[in-house]
Amino acid sequence: MNGMTTAAVAAADDGVAGAALAGDGLHREYGRGGAAVRALRGVSVAFAPGTFTAVMGPSGSGKTTLLHCLAGMDRPTRGTVRWGGTEVSRLPERRLAELRRTRVGFVFQAFNLMPAMTVAQNVELPGRLAGARPERAQVLAALARVGLSGRERHRPGQLSGGQQQRVAIARALVARPDVVFADEPTGALDRATGHDILDLLRAGVDLDGRTCVMVTHDPVAAGYADRVLLLADGLLVDELVRPTAAQVGERLSRLGGGAR
Repeated sequence: MNGMTTAAVAAADDGVAGAALAGDGLHREYGRGGAAVRALRGVSVAFAPGTFTAVMGPSGSGKTTLLHCLAGMDRPTRGTVRWGGTEVSRLPERRLAELRRTRVGFVFQAFNLMPAMTVAQNVELPGRLAGARPERAQVLAALARVGLSGRERHRPGQLSGGQQQRVAIARALVARPDVVFADEPTGALDRATGHDILDLLRAGVDLDGRTCVMVTHDPVAAGYADRVLLLADGLLVDELVRPTAAQVGERLSRLGGGAR
């Protein structure tokens, strides 16, 4: 399952040089004064192009906050986020939104599809919002890539949960983004369907050189990744390279993160 090369591991360890994505000294606080919650406390991490990273930790460890800051969906209180050579953490919201639609893709547990739109229209939506509607051939190719050829006229309610998540992946990939962020992408799926979704994310890394960052609570899902970052109390406390599911589960249990 793990296709990360030795060179890619070294690039990830070298920091931001040549990274597809990097966060430096990320802090995120919610609230003020004594009631403030410090969700991130100085996390620094880089992601080499063409790598698959899982982010894990106990509930409240900061893993989803880290993903949202890296993805430009939330802004760090302090620290910087870079997508390639572009610092995005201080960009005006409109410019940041434009970059999000063209340079990164998103896959969520809840699918986030528009029920009144067809499958094809859902795949097109981010591009249309960015003023760059993808060509029909691109949409069909993205759907074929995820095994949904012939389903472009269906609506989400006519599809199974696994098929809806495939639509979400096609939507994330149609603009050929540099980075795909996945937040518990298999959390609402049965195990067999979840493996299919993880295979698709893995293929995007191995075949297209895409970078994938995934938050998950599942050691089996993390076993698809090249490395696993472990957070606790807003700090990056460990990193596992090419781990097995058993190794991930054992280390996570020591952090008290064996459950969602």
